[in-house]
Amino acid sequence: MIEDAPRTVRAGEELDLVRLAAFLRSQRLPWEDLSQEQFPKGHSNLTYLVRAGGRELVLRRPPFGSKVRTAHDMGREARILHKLQPVFPLAPRVVALCDDLSVLGAPFYLMERLHGVILRGPEPRGIALSPEQARRVGVSFARTLAALHAVDFRAAGLEGKPEGYVRRQVEGWTKRWQDARTEHVPEMETVARWLAERMPPESGAAFIHNDFKYDNLVLDPADLTRVIGVLDWEMSTVGDPLMDLGTALGYWVEEGDPDPLKAVAFGPTFLPGSLTREQVVEEYARAAGREPPGMLFYSCFALFKIAVIVQQI
Repeated sequence: MIEDAPRTVRAGEELDLVRLAAFLRSQRLPWEDLSQEQFPKGHSNLTYLVRAGGRELVLRRPPFGSKVRTAHDMGREARILHKLQPVFPLAPRVVALCDDLSVLGAPFYLMERLHGVILRGPEPRGIALSPEQARRVGVSFARTLAALHAVDFRAAGLEGKPEGYVRRQVEGWTKRWQDARTEHVPEMETVARWLAERMPPESGAAFIHNDFKYDNLVLDPADLTRVIGVLDWEMSTVGDPLMDLGTALGYWVEEGDPDPLKAVAFGPTFLPGSLTREQVVEEYARAAGREPPGMLFYSCFALFKIAVIVQQI
């Protein structure tokens, strides 16, 4: 079984261990015999494994040289996790936040390490799922998202502006497309107009992840069908839960999809036995105690958003 293993830190992204050790000591955390490694995923924000005094912690910080934006706001992410983890135990537990730029040159936070398996890419190395396991992982995926949306975010102190969320997203991502495009793509203009003309009424308000896909789930090494953690909360917010489900569907590649999509899939969602997108919606609805919603608008928006992200990259 292959866990999500850290590697040697990429050149130019090393942490100042002397300053970090001093910070750890000030927080009454282990600081002796400090070492660092880096998880391979993570260019939007950098993720490290820090070992000290026999303890393992995960450190998150923005990329070197980046300006603080929502996606790089470590304070926001840490505060969200601090409030979310008690009511959604699959979220990581934060142990320290540092906004003193003299330590590492940028804000960062530390959280407990969770040992588990992450399904990365269409064919995760060292992992073979049976058809029944593939089906059950998909069911767990849908149920976990429904469980997140069931959290009483107001009672947890998670603030947000759910009113008008769909409109803000459509207008915001349309503007991002207009700013990022390098050539005329009439199909994208057509989709943008279609989305603007067909925005549905708000379906409700929930705390949403906004990047929910296989490679952000941590699975139990002893039972790959059981989710034990959810990672990468940098884009989480309060909004329409069906927009979150739509984003999950946008990343869900199934057997009948074109081969180029399968080649860049974020997880093995099209293995024999895997759920289809329609079945993901059905499992989500069953767990949420509601009728399966119509997802055409939300799925189209998700694919539009993903296309804009690719263009921005």
